[in-house]
Amino acid sequence: MTAKYLLISVYTIFIIILGLLGHRKTKSFNDFLLGGGKIGPWMTAFSYGTAYFSAVLFIGFAGKIGWGFGLSSLWIAAGNCLIGTLGVWLVMGNSIKKAALKYRVHTMPEFLAARYKSPFLKLFTSSVFFVLLIPYTAAVFMGLSYLFEINFNIPYTYVLLFMGMLTGIYLILGGYKSMAMVDVFFGIIMVFGVILLLYSTVNKAGGMTMLVDKLNSINPGLTSSVGPPGFWALISLVCLTSVAPFAMPQLVHKFYSIKDAKAVKIGMIASTVFAALVTGTAYFTGALTRIFINPVNNPGAFSNGKPIFDALMPELVATVIPPALTIIILLLILSASKSTLAALVLMSSATLTEDLYKGFINKSASDKTLTSMMRICSAVFILLAIILAYLKPAVIVTILAISWGGLASVALGPFIWGLFNRKANGTGAIIAAIGGFGICLFLFIYWGPSMVPQAGSIGMLASIILVPLGSVFAKK
Repeated sequence: MTAKYLLISVYTIFIIILGLLGHRKTKSFNDFLLGGGKIGPWMTAFSYGTAYFSAVLFIGFAGKIGWGFGLSSLWIAAGNCLIGTLGVWLVMGNSIKKAALKYRVHTMPEFLAARYKSPFLKLFTSSVFFVLLIPYTAAVFMGLSYLFEINFNIPYTYVLLFMGMLTGIYLILGGYKSMAMVDVFFGIIMVFGVILLLYSTVNKAGGMTMLVDKLNSINPGLTSSVGPPGFWALISLVCLTSVAPFAMPQLVHKFYSIKDAKAVKIGMIASTVFAALVTGTAYFTGALTRIFINPVNNPGAFSNGKPIFDALMPELVATVIPPALTIIILLLILSASKSTLAALVLMSSATLTEDLYKGFINKSASDKTLTSMMRICSAVFILLAIILAYLKPAVIVTILAISWGGLASVALGPFIWGLFNRKANGTGAIIAAIGGFGICLFLFIYWGPSMVPQAGSIGMLASIILVPLGSVFAKK
């Protein structure tokens, strides 16, 4: 236990040092928000991957989805890799950078306002972004806190406070420059961590053939091409987690800061390989919770015989990883989550500062004022997310699905059509933003938590369809 605390302390000190280095290189608002718009391919690739995958993937999704779908959850990993990573970089990377330079914008709401000449669209999307990024951030905090509570016996509340302060220190100090440097460090830890997790889990199960046989004996559906919940549940999860990144503000933001087209090509390959390794390992080991976790040996992961999904993966780590090496897995999930947290906090702060304050309240705000406001807003946002995480509003997967579904439903159609089709107009974009979000929200409420992925997927589809329909209607 002493060694764990020592490594966590060294890890924390190193992050603070990187934050201080980023602070020295942050001289303007553009530096704080975009790193000066000159971030290289490797930093961007690691930053994209570590922002995409966090404790929500390892603790929430891998546990709940792996338990329910078995090995067919690997379809979600394939979608995240080929669509949510390779597809986003290939289709969107250069176009987003060109649009940022053409319209001189720093955020997605700014682009939508400039492209469609609609201040309302900027106000609406930025407001929705800010509101929905809070529960998303809270879900990441919850995942981390569960993990450390189980492995370090530290009270949940104390872990929340520690994670919030650590994220705030290095982000508030150096903004995007600090975040990009720290993300490379985080990414390297994640690579080593997932390799260790994969090897230890397969070895503990007695090899690939043995683990497939064990899963099949529990339920043949766990080794079939489509798991027990069925095709529509699976395809909805693939869609929600793989298509949504095309309009996730914290992921799209990476391309505003990347250096040039050459950096996009290199970063695309690196990011895709990283995604394949991380998501493949997460969902594969999540499916193996069925083999290792049971009410007799792991009573803390069950309530009245039913699994507590957010506790499955922490229990798996404690079961299959040698005690001396569990710190590596803790650092893996901590690293993934810290990057996601930083990306979410930076994006939400930009929404308040750049999109709302400068956009509507004080259009002549100085560079120094905006930078100071970004730092203050970052601290406030972290505090709000910690409070929500303390209340534990729902299962992590449900919180994330609601956030992702809502964010993508409001922005997916207007953003993609705005980048690639000149005929799309402001009326169509506004109808799509309001309509997609409204449909998504209605279905969330009407169907309930069990159908959240389906509601989010339908909202995204509606957002894409309503842009051209609304544009044609406006012309007529």
